[in-house]
Amino acid sequence: MRSIGETARASGLSVSALRFYDRVGALVPALVDPENGYRWYSDQQVDQARLVAGLRRVGMPVAEISAVLGAEPATAHRLVDRHLGRLETGLADARRELSRVHALLDTQENPMTTVTMSATVLGAAFDSVRFAAGTDPELPMLAGVLVDAEPGAVTFVATDRFRMAIHREPADVDGPANKIIAPTGWVDRVRDRLGGDEPITLRLDGTLIEASGGDWTIKDTPLAYDYPDYRRLLEARTGDTPRRTPVDPAALRAALAAPTTPRVVRQHDGVDHELAVLAIGSGGGVDLVGEDDWNDEHVAVNRGFLLEALNAGGDGQLVLELDGPIHPLAIRRPADDRGFSIIMPVKA
Repeated sequence: MRSIGETARASGLSVSALRFYDRVGALVPALVDPENGYRWYSDQQVDQARLVAGLRRVGMPVAEISAVLGAEPATAHRLVDRHLGRLETGLADARRELSRVHALLDTQENPMTTVTMSATVLGAAFDSVRFAAGTDPELPMLAGVLVDAEPGAVTFVATDRFRMAIHREPADVDGPANKIIAPTGWVDRVRDRLGGDEPITLRLDGTLIEASGGDWTIKDTPLAYDYPDYRRLLEARTGDTPRRTPVDPAALRAALAAPTTPRVVRQHDGVDHELAVLAIGSGGGVDLVGEDDWNDEHVAVNRGFLLEALNAGGDGQLVLELDGPIHPLAIRRPADDRGFSIIMPVKA
């Protein structure tokens, strides 16, 4: 038998903690001397005390600690796993909240930035990226369009993790570099007001995003989250030498919709998604292949995503960059680096 002091030193629990767990019935000593009240613990209880110390360090409630000590091994494991699940959920919530805190801290440092550009240019920028914005409630930071203003230019970015659209325009930027996430609702309301070629003024800071034209103003609050670093993706592609092929977007859209085009379907999260499997043909154009002909030389992407990217690219000629089955497919305008879309590939 071990005294309470020896048990404390062996287990990592303090003497006062052992007395507490005795009082609540979680870890009752094997023997209490009736004369002096000294507590004595068996070797098995020392092992239990070590278990209690570990569960205490990860914040398990006392009632559940007692349940673990009294349970069969399989049940005890389930109880521990359930607590781990709560911790992971809490950590995810904490990360989201701290992301908001970081953004709010940034607003205290960043004064107002003003961007001036024509309605036509701003509308084209929105049209180039809006389709790629996320809708997953688990990723609220993606439910908007990033507006990244810096001296002389502004970049608009949208992504839902499976694709990304980027559009950069020269602009008159007054104030420091500033980066905010514009809610998609604000983007859509502003886009509906953009007609003609009147000058549009954007005002950005961490607590406000505002667009104003000749007789209207639309305000909203930016999303208070951190946005993925799109520049890292651009830097990663700098050294690539992908295969490039020009395409007629209208012809490719027609081919994707044709009933004779081979259909390839894959399931993701229990939902069927139709794919477009692309190959550079012998004449340099793009061919669509079916399941039986799909090999490691081809690039497969979500068919719906490809159609949206083609529509955002407009009716003029586009260039597809294909760099193998594990690299994103890029869709660009020829000799125009202002905007492009990236779609993540699907493995065979």
